[in-house]
Amino acid sequence: MGDVRGKRVLVREDLNVPMDGARVTDDTRLRAAAPTLSELSDKGAIVLVLAHFGRPKGQPNPDMSLALVTQPLAQVLGREVRFIDWEGDADAVATLQPGDIAVLENTRFFGGEEKNDPKVVDRFAALGDLYVNDAFSAAHRAHASTEGLAHVLPAFAGRSMQAELGALEKALGKPEHPVAAVVGGAKVSTKLDVLRQMVAKVDHLIIGGGMANTFLAARGVDVGKSLCEHDLTDTALAILEAADRADCTVHLPYDVVVAKEFRANPPTRTVNVHEVAADEMILDVGPAAVEALADALKTCRTLVWNGPLGAFETPPFDTATVALAKTAAALTQSGSLVSVAGGGDTVAALNQAGVADSFTFVSTAGGAFLEWMEGKELPGVAALTR
Repeated sequence: MGDVRGKRVLVREDLNVPMDGARVTDDTRLRAAAPTLSELSDKGAIVLVLAHFGRPKGQPNPDMSLALVTQPLAQVLGREVRFIDWEGDADAVATLQPGDIAVLENTRFFGGEEKNDPKVVDRFAALGDLYVNDAFSAAHRAHASTEGLAHVLPAFAGRSMQAELGALEKALGKPEHPVAAVVGGAKVSTKLDVLRQMVAKVDHLIIGGGMANTFLAARGVDVGKSLCEHDLTDTALAILEAADRADCTVHLPYDVVVAKEFRANPPTRTVNVHEVAADEMILDVGPAAVEALADALKTCRTLVWNGPLGAFETPPFDTATVALAKTAAALTQSGSLVSVAGGGDTVAALNQAGVADSFTFVSTAGGAFLEWMEGKELPGVAALTR
């Protein structure tokens, strides 16, 4: 990037953080933005932060103003951060000195942001000399601030983006085999493309969550009242056959935790999958299956994780996810496993298990992480590589 002293650098970050009133309830994304913003400021750049917040549908909305996030960001950075509204933005930017950091108002207050409108791209570009994309979690969207700007200003990847892409390359680009993937979640329909990609790329595919029930049903197991997409059993069978052809071992639970009602701490029993009663729901993977999964992980060198094994938000159905996450963390810490996890539910589950810091890399991205697992080109990344 060369000398940036006195240059106006537009940095696309993801500041779309959860809030309770004026309080940020999870500052992960703010902390992810810190290395790039601090480094540019220290090098004497005039740092202009572009980001979206919520879904204002192209209209200014005070409840979705980035003014709300400016002070929390300043606290994370340990330095002053200014806020600049779009009214008179050029005049306000002109008053900034080298090393200053300012957050520009929500990019989605412009209707053309999400349409990648050239007029909006030009509006943003007029404020800066260079462009840095540091928001991997928004890189699956071809918006003015995530993709358009890379075509009109000299464009670079930020430190967080660089870390994400490096970790993802290690995990699925050129991974060390054997590779395992944990794919969990409620529905097969939302992760069909991921499952199809994974069977061709990994040695062990561990299927958890509600989607495991669809695969069990496809194999003739009666899953009782469990969440299950019975209309997708043919699709599930096709994925299992593709896995066989690719020499990929698919792991489905053979013992499960069931209950008659879905609530916190109901009466439960642990049974073989063939013993689920008609009025019971499968809500977690059983201990014997978790032990077998842990043994499989011990033979692997790389792990990609997206989605929980059970209904982890509701105790005690977080048990399997927490147990397997602890095994993966211990293997990572011993140096035998490269572990990369991503997706909102996954990050929450790893935090719940207290092991997020023990994985090799935990991605802040949801949709972008999934699309990357699906093997899709991410517009925000492709624009930088060009």
